[in-house]
Amino acid sequence: MKNISKSIDACAAYYGDQSADMKQYLLDGQARALALPNRGPIRLTASGDIHPEILAAYSTYGFYIFENALSPEEVNDLQNDLQLMRDNFPTEMGAELDAKGRPALGSDRGGLTLQWAKPLSDPLGGTALFNGRHQVKLFEPTAHADAPKATPLYLGGSLQYSDACLRTYAHPQLLKMAAAINGEDFVPFHEGLFIKDAGLGAAVSWHQDGDTHWDNPDFHENIHGFNFMGQIFGSTAVNGVWVVPGSHKEGRINIAELIATIGTERLPDAVPIICNPGDVVINNRQLVHGSFANTGLETRVTANFGFHPRASVLNVRGAGLHAEAAVFDEAFIKHRARLIGIAIAARQQRFPDETPFNYAPIRDADDTPVWNETVKALLKNYHLMDLSI
Repeated sequence: MKNISKSIDACAAYYGDQSADMKQYLLDGQARALALPNRGPIRLTASGDIHPEILAAYSTYGFYIFENALSPEEVNDLQNDLQLMRDNFPTEMGAELDAKGRPALGSDRGGLTLQWAKPLSDPLGGTALFNGRHQVKLFEPTAHADAPKATPLYLGGSLQYSDACLRTYAHPQLLKMAAAINGEDFVPFHEGLFIKDAGLGAAVSWHQDGDTHWDNPDFHENIHGFNFMGQIFGSTAVNGVWVVPGSHKEGRINIAELIATIGTERLPDAVPIICNPGDVVINNRQLVHGSFANTGLETRVTANFGFHPRASVLNVRGAGLHAEAAVFDEAFIKHRARLIGIAIAARQQRFPDETPFNYAPIRDADDTPVWNETVKALLKNYHLMDLSI
């Protein structure tokens, strides 16, 4: 793992008389994280299934780090696409044009696409946004005087902007993991890029994802699905997501009460997700998780893409967070899930020697998904049908 001692010192310096405590928290969390037995390459059994030790560790801790899941070639594709996208970002929040005078990325799309935040702020903490799931506001350091008024935070609907993201979405071994957790007929959730620029990236307060099934009599640890988090540049104790291992099994947790009881936002049982470029994390959406403002020296950009059990969304009214609330009937799910087949076709063109994933719902379909410029155009605004629960 990369030595981030200078980044830890830079981060701690923002915390004033709490700097020594913050530095120790980062160091202790890093040590706890690296001691957990929930990381390694994607391993399969002789029959081609995900190794049971991986499934057991994921169930125990609520997350697992697949090391080197993405090849250097694939990481390079993602980095190149990311640069092209960033070159096409609006010049500032609300602008219609990029720095070259072109229509800015997402300017012709509906819904939430590129979201911004004040540098080093916690824009969601303590607000009613996202149904109030971010119950407390984290410490908001003061950014340097030359910082912009707003910094990119999240790009939703990323598969329509990046062929590389679309191809990663169809990674055959990752989709095999999705099937192992959610069943062969698993369905999509939502996709996007989290952006935490060095010295600017906003915090995301402690929270649990999921809104729909907390009181479901058939509640279980995987009912709200999971997110894959592909690390384009890596993830550290300073810029990365922190999680409370095992909290995905505890139901809905009163985080505000928890923090009030312990007297600090630095949850003592939490650990950072530490990754190299090309590592992919599977993260249960019910885990208590969050990230501090990125006061360090390294940028983190994470390609997020999630999946649900079909039973969790079929004929369920969505939470209306990533798209308008709707009842997800069979036709709705089928239309949204077509992206899995399209992504598989796109990936097969880029990596023709790789055995593609065989997605059960289209296994016997009459029309085989294809990938070309005509199909690519059909992805416009696909995110307006995200399956948010």
